[in-house]
Amino acid sequence: MNLRFRQLQALHKVVESGTVSAAAEQLNISQPGVSNLLSQLEHNCQLKLFNRLRGKLIPTNEGLVLYNEVDTLVRGLAHVEQSVVDLQNKHTSKLQIASIHALSFGFMQSQIAQFSKQYKNLTVSFQSQYSQKIQEWVDVGLFEIGVSEMPVSAGPFNSLVFQIETLCAMPVDHPLSCHKVLTPSLLSGEPLIIMGPQHMVTRRAKEAFVKADANWNPVVHTHLFANQLSFIKEGMGVGLVDVISLRNDLSDRFITRPFLPNVNLDVAIISAKARPMSDTGKDFLQHLKVQLGACCKAT
Repeated sequence: MNLRFRQLQALHKVVESGTVSAAAEQLNISQPGVSNLLSQLEHNCQLKLFNRLRGKLIPTNEGLVLYNEVDTLVRGLAHVEQSVVDLQNKHTSKLQIASIHALSFGFMQSQIAQFSKQYKNLTVSFQSQYSQKIQEWVDVGLFEIGVSEMPVSAGPFNSLVFQIETLCAMPVDHPLSCHKVLTPSLLSGEPLIIMGPQHMVTRRAKEAFVKADANWNPVVHTHLFANQLSFIKEGMGVGLVDVISLRNDLSDRFITRPFLPNVNLDVAIISAKARPMSDTGKDFLQHLKVQLGACCKAT
């Protein structure tokens, strides 16, 4: 098998961007050039990696598996290329951080912006992603600092764990808004907007409902707290949303109430034990500890 990196890069860009035209622009080659690379890759692998649907390329299961396998490799080369550019431009400070989506709709951007005021010629590499991928990136050195949901492997990482409180969010005109505190019993049978069934907030909330012998009634499953809150604002139900996501949404279309028993989202700031951290990374780590600690409780 004769796989070429450019073929894998084309696959990665098409899956990431969603279109051949966008991938071609990012790779600085023609659209037929991208299509040719993908055809070569499928021929070399003897696998169908994309389905053609109304002019769009939809990755097959095999294509997605290969994408996940090459993701770190492709990002690693981009990381090296950016480092060379920074050295050529004599940038002296670089911040590399990856964060879960829950903190990436305003909170992390605000913290990075505040921090950047202290540094001249600071370059920032920031990516939001799921926890498993964040831990992989930090482990291999693509990012110096990660913010991941628990659990985090104690072996390769230094970590500081925080418990982010969740509140029950509901439409402003919801009948239960008359209560100062909500419980599983009060929410028994109510339509619930929840994260995936294996998410820690969902599991902990369901355990509380079972213990209270309350009716657990999820009507929408989603993968982002921001999506969850959008469904709540549309009046489809109520749900437990972390306080950072709530603070970053200034809409007047929902209200919140404390929920008992407490249901927390456990997150960790992580860095690689085997790799010394830059002075910029150390300074930002301290900044993030203080700011995240102000929002929740460190454990």
